[in-house]
Amino acid sequence: MIKEKIDSNLPKIFITGASGFVGSVLLDNLLLRGFAVTSLMRQLPADSLAGVEMLKGDLSDFSNYFYGDEHDRPVRLSLEGIDVVIHCAARVHMLEDNSIDVKNKFRAINCDATLAMALMAAQNGVQRFVFLSSIKVNGEITQEGGAFSSDDTQIPTDPYGLSKYEAEQGLLAIAKKTGMEVVIIRPALVYGPGVKANFASMIKWANKGIPLPFGAVHNKRTLVALDNLVSFILYCAEYKKTPQAANQVFLISDSESVSTTELLQRVAKAFGKKALLLPVPVSFMRLIAEIFGRKGVADRLFNSLQVDNSKARELLNWKPVVTMDEQLKKVADAYMAKKNI
Repeated sequence: MIKEKIDSNLPKIFITGASGFVGSVLLDNLLLRGFAVTSLMRQLPADSLAGVEMLKGDLSDFSNYFYGDEHDRPVRLSLEGIDVVIHCAARVHMLEDNSIDVKNKFRAINCDATLAMALMAAQNGVQRFVFLSSIKVNGEITQEGGAFSSDDTQIPTDPYGLSKYEAEQGLLAIAKKTGMEVVIIRPALVYGPGVKANFASMIKWANKGIPLPFGAVHNKRTLVALDNLVSFILYCAEYKKTPQAANQVFLISDSESVSTTELLQRVAKAFGKKALLLPVPVSFMRLIAEIFGRKGVADRLFNSLQVDNSKARELLNWKPVVTMDEQLKKVADAYMAKKNI
């Protein structure tokens, strides 16, 4: 349900990525709370959405902003009257994995286009630029007993993570030069209704109730429920209420970490089932994965990646709004509803 009346006391929001996994839920919540929203979309929907001004455009329209002469630059984006930009859109996947310019393609969208938008925002008097970055900026693995924090400093080698890191550095420089506030959010792996990729495969396995060889995995991984991530972004959107967030980096996650074994058990429980997990040694499964060229999948299943969200809790008094079990139940309900259509 969308709130019928816009609250004039709330900031006016400009959002990118509103049709994506995170952005679509964020947009619904913004409208429900009465925010006036302008959305940049690659394809305009057939029907208008109450409370949303829709602009057709793509991040690639802005990726060459810093190159060529004035005539080569795209039409400038008008952000007049906007208080807060929430930038969720990004290039996440790269189909041409063997391309020699993979880094440049990620950089063009995730860094160059982001910084072009931020400069336009600052020039139009936008108060705050909220950037959805990635935990990949911190890295892929944490050691036993350790957790990534927002103060960790390292340059990622992954092309996607590197493009996000470069965007972060550029945004902080723009904030320092222009006075526009920047908030950088690095979420852990996000899960929620409609989740795709490896998590979607896990849901299918759990729902089918077939035996799986993951009964003896003792890693620790921190995830973030979609509802929890959206709640934090909404926190940051109200810039007058969260001045402490200005020019800060936050790692956002649930407040617990789970092993792959425990996660599968809890996913199955959300479906009202019991996971059938065989205690196959991790070393054996890693060997099989490498033989079949699936080392990356094995790393995600068996390595640890823990996140410390204490900065958000202590500095902004934020806390997760749902537990893992509550969000997994929403995931299961949505999956079954779609399956039964």
